[in-house]
Amino acid sequence: MINWIASSDDPRLDLYRRVGDPEWLRANDLFVAEGRLIVDRLIALDSFLIRSILVNRAAHDALLQRLSAVDAQVYVCDDATLAGITGFNFHRGCLALVSRPPAEPADRLLGARRLLALEGVANPDNVGGLFRTAAAFGAGGVLLNATAGDPLYRKAIRTSMGAALRLPFARVEDWLGALERFRQAGFRIVALTPQEDAMPIGEFQQRTDPAARLLLLVGAEGPGLRDDTLGRADARVRIPIDSTVDSLNVVVAAGIALQRLC
Repeated sequence: MINWIASSDDPRLDLYRRVGDPEWLRANDLFVAEGRLIVDRLIALDSFLIRSILVNRAAHDALLQRLSAVDAQVYVCDDATLAGITGFNFHRGCLALVSRPPAEPADRLLGARRLLALEGVANPDNVGGLFRTAAAFGAGGVLLNATAGDPLYRKAIRTSMGAALRLPFARVEDWLGALERFRQAGFRIVALTPQEDAMPIGEFQQRTDPAARLLLLVGAEGPGLRDDTLGRADARVRIPIDSTVDSLNVVVAAGIALQRLC
């Protein structure tokens, strides 16, 4: 149902006053989808419980057909009222409040042939970019350690172009134990690292059966993968680059590796 809002004091919009607080959102089992494209894809997926949608007049007009059919309250107001509600100028005048789904067990990913695993990658732009890259190259899901960023943080969702909404993911506390679990299930654990003694990715590709099940590990920019994680890998692989450059952005590196291995 579409509701026209005349004042930022309208109590129906109280939840939107907290959309800039990710800790509050997680504590209340909510996440925010931001932007017309993302909200449009969210509605089309029909796999999340949308609590409500807040749009400006331009977004309402652009998404009218989709918004008219959605099973959620839709609130429409002008830009000044929006800014007074949320406290920030969000992307393309379109926000959705969505119930956060229950955490998925890591075993849900065991049926995939290729997986991407994130260790300590906290930057939401990188998290979103990695999800977008994983989806683009056919990875079957993403595994995250305890310190990796939230794929359902609004900026990560937006950067992923909605891939974080449709690509399965799981977070694990016992990181090394989880890697061993995937190894026992038939995955080869491949650590992506700039270390000079690692195998060049072209050589690794030539030596690897295309049908092999692979779990590709990437770490945070700067520290990279932890030593104990590298020690658990079945192979350490590097992407050869010009010697005058320190390293690649983690999203770029993952994209090159996944393209070669998927």
